[in-house]
Amino acid sequence: MSEKDAAGPADALREVADTMRAVREKCVWSQQITHRDLVPYLIEESHEVIDAVESGTRDDLREELGDLLWQVLFHSAIAAQDPEQPFDIDDVARGLNEKMVRRHPHVFAGAVAHTPEEVLVHWNAAKAAEKRTRRSVLDGIPRGMPALALAQKMLGRVPGEVAAPTPSASPASEAELGDALLALVARARESGWDAERALRERLRALEDEARAAEA
Repeated sequence: MSEKDAAGPADALREVADTMRAVREKCVWSQQITHRDLVPYLIEESHEVIDAVESGTRDDLREELGDLLWQVLFHSAIAAQDPEQPFDIDDVARGLNEKMVRRHPHVFAGAVAHTPEEVLVHWNAAKAAEKRTRRSVLDGIPRGMPALALAQKMLGRVPGEVAAPTPSASPASEAELGDALLALVARARESGWDAERALRERLRALEDEARAAEA
């Protein structure tokens, strides 16, 4: 094992954080970037991680996770220069660690959880305690999620009486198509399926079919 390998993952994370800080300070392009400017890159890198998970190699996944980590470091480096409310990657890491410890009392405290369902009870109780100021069950859901994923997330929170409508047998308008899509997402959720992933995988198959036809 080399001296660098022996240093451990903590040192590797500190090294890349220092690299990001230097890039932010000395790269004329990076100096001009804002949180908003980074959003398209964050979306792209997140989807590349998904692609690597669902259809890539282990090397692909390792690389794409690194690119996603770079986005976190970049946002943190920008935040560290905020004149009014600065925070850096250490603050992000501390906040994350505190939250994960708090949400896993069956690991770090005296609570007990023998099943995944019991774990979720602890998780949701801790999350509810953290979000006392929320006024709606829909607060906190990012509206920028892909539509199918957003629909599935919202259906998991709304009361049953305002859930998915009964769709028409054959949609005759865009509004009726929306009802039909929402009903399909509701069925996916009830069956334990991921509607967004299902469509992605079907689109991958469509791409393979199209490329095969072109060949």
